[in-house]
Amino acid sequence: MIVMKFGGTSIEDILSVERVIGIIDSRLEQHPVVVNSAMGKTTRKLLDIARLSADGMDKKALLRLDKIREYHFDMARGLIPDFEDSDARTTLEGYFEELKRLLGGLSILRELTPRSQDRFLSYGELVATTIIASTLQSRGINARWQDARDLIITDERFTRARPVDEITFRGIQKKVRPLVESGHVPVIQGFIGSTRGGATTTLGFEGSDFTAALAGAALDVSNIEIWKDVNGIMTADPRIFAGARTVKNISFEEASELTFCGAKVLHPGTIEPARRKNIPVNIYNSRQPDAEGTTITARAKRGTNIVKSIAYNVPVCIMNIVSDSHVDPAGFLRSVFDILDREGIVPRVATTAGAGIAMAVSTSEDMEHAIDELTRLGTVNIAREKATISLVGENIRTTRDFTPVVFQNLEDVNICMVAQGASPISLTFVVDESDVSSVIARLHEAFFSEPDPYV
Repeated sequence: MIVMKFGGTSIEDILSVERVIGIIDSRLEQHPVVVNSAMGKTTRKLLDIARLSADGMDKKALLRLDKIREYHFDMARGLIPDFEDSDARTTLEGYFEELKRLLGGLSILRELTPRSQDRFLSYGELVATTIIASTLQSRGINARWQDARDLIITDERFTRARPVDEITFRGIQKKVRPLVESGHVPVIQGFIGSTRGGATTTLGFEGSDFTAALAGAALDVSNIEIWKDVNGIMTADPRIFAGARTVKNISFEEASELTFCGAKVLHPGTIEPARRKNIPVNIYNSRQPDAEGTTITARAKRGTNIVKSIAYNVPVCIMNIVSDSHVDPAGFLRSVFDILDREGIVPRVATTAGAGIAMAVSTSEDMEHAIDELTRLGTVNIAREKATISLVGENIRTTRDFTPVVFQNLEDVNICMVAQGASPISLTFVVDESDVSSVIARLHEAFFSEPDPYV
């Protein structure tokens, strides 16, 4: 048994879906469980629509929702024979009527709460999996649509919910395994779940990877396949450095570190369920299904290169907080991290000195509220338009003089903060956002000029 997850860009148009159907068909002997994201950029578009309605721009929101409806119906007509008379059409009509009613509620309340946001965004996955399951059935594949909200049971932290593992695993084993054993191909939504009370939740953007890993761990599959629009994990982001190469082998620890450091290939929660069950994770390109991709395992080939990959994170700001004189240092630090925890903010880099702390954090709406809270503890200064650069690799832990080599290549770059030691397999530092491309190009030349062909 295997799990196959397909991201939004892998099913963004009719040609892409046809390609995905072919990939699934080629894996039928391995008894696949399929996990799908929303199609294309639907989730982002739904979020924009919900915000428009909450801001009082009702007509504009409805017009954009009509465009999303038209996009999905055109896809379904091109993929499902006799779509006009099918159950799939009835189901899709029902989903879009529900979305219109939810917009009406947002228009009245003039507020988009995290709970209502999760409910609204869930329809992207519900619509996509309805189309994919129906398309598979029309091609003679015994697909069965399965509601992830009956499987992925989470806490109530809406927009970034965490699954309750024991209940989730039990639900997947009870409801999904019998389908596979009876010859069906379950088709499950990624990204969404529900609370114990039945309220819809989401796992955060790119959460479909996490759903795939949870399903794989619960079912003890032989392999978890994550299908994207890139050839696996790369030595750098190919969007800003064209010379990036695919990393063939990487460890769970390295992959987890990369996701924390800003690499967008996987959801941060994906690695842990697979690691606990020692299930290999393979990342493939749905547009080039015969390409090798990346294999993530407990122990990967170390190779000769010191660094496996270079990650970055933008936009970032540096928050410098100096405590009021009457606050003791221990109490000050505790209060700072209590505020960050409430706002869901995790520092990328942090350093303390005396009665102050400096942190590099991802710029977000939550950060602005956190700044208001932090000003009660002392003076807060913000330096914006920064970025973190992270070098990750198992060989870093055994390489002497690694840090001097890095910074020798960046002598003319303004480096604001440095973090080394918290993780033995990475080095992270902060630079101006405008320097990201040139810094990554220099470091790639320094550490990948002679790439190891086995890695």
